[in-house]
Amino acid sequence: MTAVSFYVQVVKALDEIGAAYMIVGAFGGYPFGITRVTFDIDILVDLREQDFEALSKKFPLPRYYADPEMMRSSIQMGIMFNIIDTNEGIKADLVPLKREPDYQLAFDRRVRREFVDPTGSSFTAWVAQPSDIIIGKLQAWDEGRSDKHPKDIYSMLVFDLSGSSDVAIDYELITKEAAHIGQETLEMWNKTLARAKEEVEKGNAPRKW
Repeated sequence: MTAVSFYVQVVKALDEIGAAYMIVGAFGGYPFGITRVTFDIDILVDLREQDFEALSKKFPLPRYYADPEMMRSSIQMGIMFNIIDTNEGIKADLVPLKREPDYQLAFDRRVRREFVDPTGSSFTAWVAQPSDIIIGKLQAWDEGRSDKHPKDIYSMLVFDLSGSSDVAIDYELITKEAAHIGQETLEMWNKTLARAKEEVEKGNAPRKW
């Protein structure tokens, strides 16, 4: 089992127990144009009291480690926790919404979209809207300057500008947020947007950097 497969298993389990969650990061951008092979998978959760035991039962010992008390404490303190597949030596990290209060608005307006797992099977899951995924990537770029973030943003912009997305990107909102983050972030955003527009106007609309 790959790490992505395990994350998909966790997402499906959250759905089955009716827990509130939202996929963000590059994997969250998959329905909106991101096509790279490797994904960062980030899951925000807003678990209720009844979710701790229910989620733990989906990942029973001895193969899995999913301690309901650990989940409960992590949610209360706003600390990231994980579910571990001890056979495969892989884990899925889950981030309490309480830890990322700036994501509350994005969480409230999350949408349901279709994904394809590593086996080629499709499934649906809750995901952040493309505007919120881009804002998150602008924030991540400001913190670490990784090239993967502008590349992902570019792919999503081309996808939207070419008319392929059914969820419109709020360009005004993103520009405002980019300016709030900082001048360099705003410049990166404007440059990436201009490049995406140029490619779409040429009629090429490639999804590569």
